[in-house]
Amino acid sequence: MTIDFSGCVILIDKPYRWTSFDVVNKIRSLVKYHLGIKKVKMGHAGTLDPLATGLLILCSGSYTKKIDEFQALEKEYTGTMVLGATRPSSDMETEIDKTFELSNINDKKIISIATTFVGNIKQVPPIYSAKKIGGERAYQFARKGIDITMKAKEVFLKEFDITHIDLPKISFRVVCSKGTYIRSLVKDFGEKLHNGAYLSALHRIRIGDFSINAALSMEQIEEMIVKQKGDSVRIKSLDIKI
Repeated sequence: MTIDFSGCVILIDKPYRWTSFDVVNKIRSLVKYHLGIKKVKMGHAGTLDPLATGLLILCSGSYTKKIDEFQALEKEYTGTMVLGATRPSSDMETEIDKTFELSNINDKKIISIATTFVGNIKQVPPIYSAKKIGGERAYQFARKGIDITMKAKEVFLKEFDITHIDLPKISFRVVCSKGTYIRSLVKDFGEKLHNGAYLSALHRIRIGDFSINAALSMEQIEEMIVKQKGDSVRIKSLDIKI
């Protein structure tokens, strides 16, 4: 398979602890080094947190014009939250800052609370997020200990299913609109239970009609680029012989 970097869509399964920009920069570097393309226009259609994994849409060349279109598509995630504690970042990036008893929590209450989030809801983006505040990322202020005010925004949850309960862990699946922060959803979920909750794992499995099942690992995309270089060399060699 040959990838036309002058205009294409590439589906990547983003690894754990990689930023979305790490993925873009790595592939851009591979293309420059192996294929000799000096200027590689490339971007991603929807950020995934470093501690999240899963589907990332990359657009190159002329297809970068489609980024806004892809970003607007419905998203689907699976994940795990932990009840009984909170963290400033609402995920595993920061240490636990408060703990809660779980004796008053039961399966019926958990499932009932989940249904209240389906539909249009307002949520406040996490202070540890890539959202821009005055030209800077919110997490840059948070890591410096600078207090900032994050404005609430309306998002839409089409589905919010609790798939497994093994307290303190709860597994879930979410289908939601553009701009939904799953960490904020988990934080708000804990608060509605009069408890605490943080996100311990998140995996994006779908964006619109694009599925994680069609995504390439970083190892696979590198192999394809290296092979493309080899095919190019062989073709040039044949041309010379002819």
